[in-house]
Amino acid sequence: MNDKRIIGTWRLKSGKGVDDNGHSQPPPFGPNPNGVVCFQADGRMFCVLCDGRAEVPSDEARQFISYAGNYTFDGNTLSTRVDASSDASRIGSDQIRAVRFENGGMVLAPPRRLYAGVMQQQELFWERIE
Repeated sequence: MNDKRIIGTWRLKSGKGVDDNGHSQPPPFGPNPNGVVCFQADGRMFCVLCDGRAEVPSDEARQFISYAGNYTFDGNTLSTRVDASSDASRIGSDQIRAVRFENGGMVLAPPRRLYAGVMQQQELFWERIE
């Protein structure tokens, strides 16, 4: 059974990355991230994330990802079996996120990973859309 706290639609507010030495990294999806994630009571979810800046510097690629699948959430860990994605390599994979609720919002944190050439821990901060 899924923890019901996650059910609903959430808007991405901010993101952060920290390297293994504790140094801040450029935020995932840029300084003005844009995204929405929806968790349905029946165990389906979808997510769309992108760099929300009107203009992205010419030496940067605009970050974008979307995916959907069935999820489980035990109150601490979110696991989504991806069955549709803008990145075909994610289809069939399990996207695992640590979850915590704080300050009226939700924080999703994927496992430590290589991003922009640096091993880092990232977090995305979400607010519920009423």
